Amino acid sequence: MRRRPPEPWPENTAEYIAGGLARQQRKSRDACPYSLGQLNVRSLWLAGWHDTDMTRGGGASPDYHATHCSRGVAAQPGETMTEHNIVSISGGKDSAATLLVALALEVPNLQAVFADTGHEHEETYEYVHYLANETGVPIQWVRADFTEQLARKRAFVATTWREHGVQEDVVLAAVEILQPTGNPFLDLCLWKGRFPSSKARFCTEELKRNPIFEQVFMPLMDGDSLILSWQGVRADESLDRRYLPECDEAGGGLFNYRPLLRWPVEAVFEAHRAAGIKPNPLYLQGCNRVGCMPCVNCTKDELREIALRWPWVIARLREWERLVSIASKRGAATFFTATNDPTVDAGDNITAATHGIDRMVEWANTSRGGRQYDLINLIARSGGDLRCSSAYGLCE
Repeated sequence: MRRRPPEPWPENTAEYIAGGLARQQRKSRDACPYSLGQLNVRSLWLAGWHDTDMTRGGGASPDYHATHCSRGVAAQPGETMTEHNIVSISGGKDSAATLLVALALEVPNLQAVFADTGHEHEETYEYVHYLANETGVPIQWVRADFTEQLARKRAFVATTWREHGVQEDVVLAAVEILQPTGNPFLDLCLWKGRFPSSKARFCTEELKRNPIFEQVFMPLMDGDSLILSWQGVRADESLDRRYLPECDEAGGGLFNYRPLLRWPVEAVFEAHRAAGIKPNPLYLQGCNRVGCMPCVNCTKDELREIALRWPWVIARLREWERLVSIASKRGAATFFTATNDPTVDAGDNITAATHGIDRMVEWANTSRGGRQYDLINLIARSGGDLRCSSAYGLCE
């Protein structure tokens, strides 16, 4: 492959310039004149609306449109390059809207991929099938496999743990439990001997990035293909994401493209409505985020809703805590970091039985400080109140 002369920059488009002028005139980004049926030009307008301080390095990135993301790469004379557009689907609002943008742009060779972690809600699995049926875009399902890692962990436990003086009954129990279960999330935690946390988020890399790269992208990286990995990431979601570029090159003909990076959350749901696509029903049932059920970063309110609506999720986590504790050299593993509970003392003996998911659910039913129950929510719970609940105003 060789580099070709740069094409006209997206900053020269009328839509981008209009967005920049709107920002200078202190107009709201809600003033975008383009409808959700024009997702391609709307994306450019919203990009122009933002100041350059939203981009890492302080300079405006030219890569606001998929057709420009890989504009610097071309085939040698006489060669042809195939473009593959692959949308990563999580079952959440942002990835669904990203798929709708790709559809609106009519990009070639469009497909999607869903990484099944084994830790999603059943309604999310149903929603992924719904998206494939409604959009007509094929969605490939991939799963991580930790069979080899678990085999190495068994051998390590059988030798090194014994050498370190771990009791024989503990070693034998761990060796017995370190077998593949067929559930990627549980197998990952058994291998690691712990659950992911906000400071050790190995789950995303091991359960999503690696299997997608190995099973979807690598077979296409033949030197004759351009691969655009469409990612539903928005700057509003976190400080780290705020400074991501719209597009970057991963190597081997693979580019990461984030068309929704400058979108407000309101536009995401507008895109669903404009395309006639329903959002994941979990957003109407108290979930602020959709993906793992629950995510290790879920909020107190979300955990309370989960315990109320889906007690089977809590029962599953309770059993997983028991199993992972057996595979842990410490003999203890809790799904949520115990220190999230403000009533935990530094000298407490942390175990799954004393500081596990049940204690966190109890804490989720308290008011601020964790020492007094939230009576309003408890009364609603005792009455089996399962009315529509949405952090995004979808129930109105």
